[in-house]
Amino acid sequence: MSLPLAPPLKPQLAVSRKELPEGEQYVYEVKLDGFRCLAFVDGKETFLQSRGGKPFSRYFPELSFPPGHYVLDGEIVVRGADGREDFDALGQRIHPAASRVTRLAAETPAVYVAFDLLAEGSRTLLERPFSERRAALERLLAGDGFRAPPIELMQATADPRYARRWLAGAEGAIAKERSAPYRPGERAGMAKVRRVRTIDAIVVGWRPGKVPDTVGALILGLYEDAAASAPPRVVGHCSGLTAREKRRLVGFLAPFETGERGSGDPSRWSAGRDLEWVALRPELVVEIDFDHVSAGRIRHGARLRRWRDDKDPRECTFDQLSQ
Repeated sequence: MSLPLAPPLKPQLAVSRKELPEGEQYVYEVKLDGFRCLAFVDGKETFLQSRGGKPFSRYFPELSFPPGHYVLDGEIVVRGADGREDFDALGQRIHPAASRVTRLAAETPAVYVAFDLLAEGSRTLLERPFSERRAALERLLAGDGFRAPPIELMQATADPRYARRWLAGAEGAIAKERSAPYRPGERAGMAKVRRVRTIDAIVVGWRPGKVPDTVGALILGLYEDAAASAPPRVVGHCSGLTAREKRRLVGFLAPFETGERGSGDPSRWSAGRDLEWVALRPELVVEIDFDHVSAGRIRHGARLRRWRDDKDPRECTFDQLSQ
């Protein structure tokens, strides 16, 4: 390639924050639920690079970039019928079979959402402030070749009040410093705040901890609806308990055990490992918070907020995950 930047190039990363920073020095973007991707376009040739530096192009043949000489930073997303990002459908796109890739490209087409311009023509823009890079990106994407999907411009605002809506209805928000240069591989110049969601869930079991006679995680379940005759459906687990709580829960949960235990129900997010479990009667309710759901399961470990002795387990229904 004849571009001033070449792959592999590490993307700039954001620092996690609990609250959205405010001030005239920031501009805000919606946090998407997709795959980070750098796009190197040199004439008619395009190379897509994953966050980890691996080639991405073969998995997304439908992503067509107008000819030119530019390097974009952005996110690949797949949207469902409701317009929201569908991370589970996106994950299925990474498949070794070319026939499957071709079929899914038509059935669940991806979109590239660009939020930064790192190079244009023969010049690199890494040292330029984000405000200049954003303006250059808007000019580039205003060209005729970008007037339709699959390339989109990332939604942005200077109003923190508007950005807070994304903390309630999207995956979260990103705050970027207008004056910040682009620092490949560094957590600098921007902060991310994830959306935190809260639901009431039934404790349907527990997993032993690494230390003997401790609880490592609570297995969480939800009913399909309040009148469902089927048992609660497992939707994830709650870990991050204190050492004291891990020891206390062994005795506390004992009266609720059904006598059923085993090794199975491999964790979706633990490389297929079979994990030991102890079943409980669906009588205990906890309030938990988490930041993401995918394919009907809590994708990231939930955090225990409190026990809900006042909550009827039948009120812990699956529709909470779609709110």
